[in-house]
Amino acid sequence: MSETWIQYKVEIVPEAFIIEDKTISNQMAIISFINANGQISEKLYRGYLTNDEIYSAIEKGECLNLSHCYVNDFSLSTYRKKHGMSADTLIEIRQFSAVGSVFDSLKVNDFSFAIFKDESVSFKNTEFLHGKTSFQGAIFEEGSANFSHCIFRNGNLDFSQADLVAGGIIFNGSEFGEGIKDFHYTRFGDKDVSFVAVMFGDGHVSFINTSFGDGDVSFSRAEFGKGDVDFHFTHFHNGNISFERTLFGSGNLDFHMIEFDNCKLTFNRSEFGDGDLNFEACVMKEGKMQFKRTLFGNGNVNFENMVMPNSDLLFDKSIFGYGNVSFYKSEFNNISFKSCQINSYLDLRIARSIYLDLTDTIVRDVVDMTPYDFKINIDSLDIAGMRLLGQINVDWKENALKQIIFIKNSDNRKLADQFRILKQNFNKIGRYDDEDLAYIEFKRCEAKAILEESIKEKKGKAFLHYPLYWFKLWVFDRMGLFATSPLRVLLSVLVTFLALAIIQYILPFFFETGINCISADASEITRFLDTMYYSGITYLTVGYGDCSPTGVLKFVANLEAFIGVFMMSYFTVAFARKVLR
Repeated sequence: MSETWIQYKVEIVPEAFIIEDKTISNQMAIISFINANGQISEKLYRGYLTNDEIYSAIEKGECLNLSHCYVNDFSLSTYRKKHGMSADTLIEIRQFSAVGSVFDSLKVNDFSFAIFKDESVSFKNTEFLHGKTSFQGAIFEEGSANFSHCIFRNGNLDFSQADLVAGGIIFNGSEFGEGIKDFHYTRFGDKDVSFVAVMFGDGHVSFINTSFGDGDVSFSRAEFGKGDVDFHFTHFHNGNISFERTLFGSGNLDFHMIEFDNCKLTFNRSEFGDGDLNFEACVMKEGKMQFKRTLFGNGNVNFENMVMPNSDLLFDKSIFGYGNVSFYKSEFNNISFKSCQINSYLDLRIARSIYLDLTDTIVRDVVDMTPYDFKINIDSLDIAGMRLLGQINVDWKENALKQIIFIKNSDNRKLADQFRILKQNFNKIGRYDDEDLAYIEFKRCEAKAILEESIKEKKGKAFLHYPLYWFKLWVFDRMGLFATSPLRVLLSVLVTFLALAIIQYILPFFFETGINCISADASEITRFLDTMYYSGITYLTVGYGDCSPTGVLKFVANLEAFIGVFMMSYFTVAFARKVLR
């Protein structure tokens, strides 16, 4: 809003005001704008009609054309008093137009409880110099209301309880000074409502309990100054709602308990100030809510108790400030934070979501997903590429992490990356049992990824890659869960020891081989027990020297000694890992 002048004066001269050879009025208003140096910086020339002339046209039901006129102290409240009417009596105004006009009042430019009949109403390029502007309870029966490129020097605008059901309204490019912009209980119809590129200035903006029809609603590229913006209890029926590239000031933004029927709500590339943002308990039957590439300020962001089971909520590539962000007990279809920067506490204790996307996010604080007083139902989770500088409060079992990560992912490299992130996270927060479970899945997926990548790179050598994969699978995974389970390793020790003992017990029946400390006439029980003894001292590399193999069993002894050393080392590592933590 231009502020090149600090005061103005109006002079009424008895001279006809003519535009394009058409006489607008028999008198002319000269409006002079005076700058800080006391000089006239600009002059406007407008037609001038007295209020008596205007009121007479209204009373007679004539069309009211105030385009390119200067109107001073217009007030339908004054009109009602003169005619002995009650304060809320509806006044009919026919074929109204005020394009390029100037309204001026010491108190109120008063159009309250007017009924605009017949055609669309236009205030395009009109300037309201002084005084509050009121359309309280006004009814626009036909067509749309055009307030595009208007200037409201006094920012107090009252559109409360107005009725625009028959048409839309346009405020594109308008500017407001400091004051309250009140649209509460206003009813908009199925035509478009447009506040594109509006500069709301400082002061409270209220759309409380407002009803929007099936038309599109746009606040794209609008700018809000200092002051709260309040849409709570508003009802949007069907259509697109856009706050794209909108700049919000430092006040609080209240969108709580809004009802959306079938809508697409867009805040893409918008910027929020440091006030709190509240979407608590909003309901969306079907549709989508988008905050892509949005910049959030340092206020708290509240998306708690939202009911959007058939709708998506997308924050892709957005940056969250240092206020807390909460989605506690909300329901969504899909919710995405892909490539977001999250700088503060994020409460993702969601009541229901089909898919939660945290891929490529940067997390600098706490992400809370731990169930407390209710079960968290997330069908599928993806955290591939996350840079976890903070921590995730999550429980392997209660959150069913293995199931919800596997359900929608088939790329083993990405799966390995996700379980690696969880493994490091559990280590950081001291949940070591969960760390082991995540580590096991990480190593399994990594092994599969290496196999797939190796075969893809050199298909002709697949016969080499598969044996290596199966060796890792059985030795590192099945026998010891990658050294995370000492009991599993100990069981594997017992199984391999017993298997080798049985082999050495059976081989003498088929080959010229034996153990020199076992006599030929020994009973089978004695022979088996002595074989177990011999196998034990070989497996554990004790080597008393009282028994030694002959024939083929010499080679078996070497193999058993190697396996014994390997398995005992494996057990030592697994046991020490548990104890040290």
